[in-house]
Amino acid sequence: MNATMAAHTFSGMPVSARFDVLPQYFFPKKAITTFAGFVAGNRWGFVTTRIIRWFVRKYGVDMNEAVEPDITRYKTFNDFFTRALKPGARPLADAELICPVDGAISQFGAIDRLHIFQAKGHHYTTTAVVGGDADLAAQFEHGSFATLYLSPKDYHRIHMPCDGRLMRMIYVPGDLFSVNPVTARGVPGLFARNERVVCVFERVDEPGRPFVLILVGATIVGSMATVWHGVVNPPRTGEIREWHYGDLKNDERIVLKKGEEMGRFLLGSTVVMLFPQQPAGRALRFNPLWMPAGAIRLGEEMAREENS
Repeated sequence: MNATMAAHTFSGMPVSARFDVLPQYFFPKKAITTFAGFVAGNRWGFVTTRIIRWFVRKYGVDMNEAVEPDITRYKTFNDFFTRALKPGARPLADAELICPVDGAISQFGAIDRLHIFQAKGHHYTTTAVVGGDADLAAQFEHGSFATLYLSPKDYHRIHMPCDGRLMRMIYVPGDLFSVNPVTARGVPGLFARNERVVCVFERVDEPGRPFVLILVGATIVGSMATVWHGVVNPPRTGEIREWHYGDLKNDERIVLKKGEEMGRFLLGSTVVMLFPQQPAGRALRFNPLWMPAGAIRLGEEMAREENS
């Protein structure tokens, strides 16, 4: 991006936010990310162990929760980063929707027609974030959303908020800005401009009622993977790619239960969830303890469906 384009993008933003994110417009983000993916995905022996040890100390990673707490047993950095948790480490709440990740809350709440709140002064549309499919986006008009940020220290597998049947998956190419809170305040439409994988499900208990989980990429995020497809990116072709699963026969359908793993980040990022407007007389009530920037854990109550 040249200086004129950057200046236009920054118009209307607070001065501090402009300077905080300005370098990201000029960094070779894709080259850095490709290199990081190469390093994280290969075996480097004692070098890998030293990197993991440094990472654990710097970010305060709790290895006591991991199935394999011994960092010397991880052959690659990605193996460590996507480490499994011990059984029972994240009990599931008795709620219609559970939190699908460990991390922190970026934002959550109502979708204003088709507009999603990102940060003060910034919104993006459901149409943009799902890759331009207006018909899909329309199903979430006046619905609800939650944007959850996974920091480096967090567990980086993503789990199901409820029982769901997979209908579609859409890979949307894009930028690779950081997705930390500072960048969310400074880059307009961040989650709708970064590379992302859009996973469209329907509720098992309410066939035809959709919900969407969007895995948003970022700088250094080497790739994103789902349990049914494996690694989705790379390749980074620069084109939207789509897979359809809704027409599979009954014995071939991909159905995942609440709390079951659905995907993972190979060097973490953000999850955006979209839920449709509730039927008349019903309302989606988010956990009253939730607030922006608050810490969250996989399995805790995210929301309940109640009479309005």
